[in-house]
Amino acid sequence: MGAGLAGQRVRIGGWVKTGREQGKGAFAFLEVNDGSCPGNLQVIVEADVYKLSDVVSTGTCIHVEGELHLPPEGVKQKIELKVKKVFDVGTVDAGKYPLPKTKLTLEFLRDVMHLRPRTNTISAVARIRNALAYATHTFFQKHGFLYVHTPIITTSDCEGAGEMFQVTTIISEAEKIEKELKENPLPSETDVAAAELDVKEKGEVITQLKSSKASKEKITAAVTELTKAKEHLSKLNERLKLAERCRVSGGIPKKDGKIDYSEDFFARQAFLTVSGQLQVETYACALSSVYTFGPTFRAENSHTSRHLAEFWMVEPEIAFANIEDDMNCAEAYVRFLCQWLLDNCYDDMEFMTKFIDKTAIQRLVMVANSKFHRITYTEAVAILEEAAKVRKFENKVEWGIDLASEHERYLTEEKFKAPVIVYNYPKAIKAFYMKVNEDNKTVAAMDVLVPKVGELVGGSQREENYEVLRDRILELGLPLEPYEWYLDLRRYGTVKHSGFGLGFERMILFATGMENIRDVIPFPRYPGRADL
Repeated sequence: MGAGLAGQRVRIGGWVKTGREQGKGAFAFLEVNDGSCPGNLQVIVEADVYKLSDVVSTGTCIHVEGELHLPPEGVKQKIELKVKKVFDVGTVDAGKYPLPKTKLTLEFLRDVMHLRPRTNTISAVARIRNALAYATHTFFQKHGFLYVHTPIITTSDCEGAGEMFQVTTIISEAEKIEKELKENPLPSETDVAAAELDVKEKGEVITQLKSSKASKEKITAAVTELTKAKEHLSKLNERLKLAERCRVSGGIPKKDGKIDYSEDFFARQAFLTVSGQLQVETYACALSSVYTFGPTFRAENSHTSRHLAEFWMVEPEIAFANIEDDMNCAEAYVRFLCQWLLDNCYDDMEFMTKFIDKTAIQRLVMVANSKFHRITYTEAVAILEEAAKVRKFENKVEWGIDLASEHERYLTEEKFKAPVIVYNYPKAIKAFYMKVNEDNKTVAAMDVLVPKVGELVGGSQREENYEVLRDRILELGLPLEPYEWYLDLRRYGTVKHSGFGLGFERMILFATGMENIRDVIPFPRYPGRADL
């Protein structure tokens, strides 16, 4: 690669991966990378062009111009750059730089979040993540889907799980009030009495002016003075009320013993979204095929290698589509993503295969070329019960359970050795919006299971019948009021529709073979950590 460019004069910028002085300090070899690919460019800097000790340290940033040459035969480089001119150098104190040349653990890199993109592994993951995002938009745009930006702040809980981050200004407002009351003394009873007397006297002045048929200008001026007096009295009373609130409830507004959210920023409880699905359905019920792709949040106190508090979801929604259409779309999308990486990100996938997971490329090839096996939940349980006779599962297998990761991985990695779609799950373990099947025991839900991660996609046909949906909301103990708008979609011109969600970080785990989800998102948020 690059040998055909020999003889060209080019300008490059990048960061030094390794550097060493040679020829008794006459020149230096630098391995430079600009983040565009896993490969480095060998750069030769001579001592009479620039001070070598300032450019050889790992992490140094250089911006230079030079001529590309073919290196001597027998070396691994195909091309090298001989520097003629140095524009800029961002030096590094090698003794203090947190990323030395030695191999660093991914756990250590989480403590230097702002520098870890400079490492080979994290930069490769970043390029793979970018490729998968590009592939996502390409797939849906190519198939006529409209990209909809759904809100991050919401008032409805899509999952009904209640594990949501609350968005409120009540606490900061209470702190402001407390600070203000400390800095400015409260009005005394005398102050309030004087203000009340002032209002009374100014009111009497207006009465006198009117009875003496004074000019309009005089009456208007007196009314203005009365208004000011009333505002002053109102402020004093408001401060007394706030002081009482601080004394009783620390400044938090309350009504009937509960927090009064009518005084909050949105005049009601609000949360960070757990899914854009419900909102994007409003557009599917008007524009047919749509998708949303954005961050979602779960306040789940989980410390596993598979959970984040903030993660990204790809959520298409398709009008006039049943569960089979949904499965077809999910299968085509996952296969497209795998093929896209093989076609457009192969050098990074080779890096991941060499250093992270020897089966990464093989796994992508297998999924890209496989027909996904489709089995009902009942069939899946039967297969797992049979397997449990000869092997031990940590989680008991019986009809009605939510399949655990070990069950999902057994089905895809051992039983079928290919991607699997499980559909028609028990109604009791699924969300309220899923289409209830004719047996009234199962819903038209489906999960796509793949090797390495288990569940990659979860989706369903949505319940389009108003009465059934309303009953499901009540059955699960959810309040109707926040979902009235959602029920409206069934009241007015209801349409059969389906959709699914793909956990974007899970797709990256599957593709790269990385073990911890905290290493495939640029800025991981999890219990106890929200750096940068």
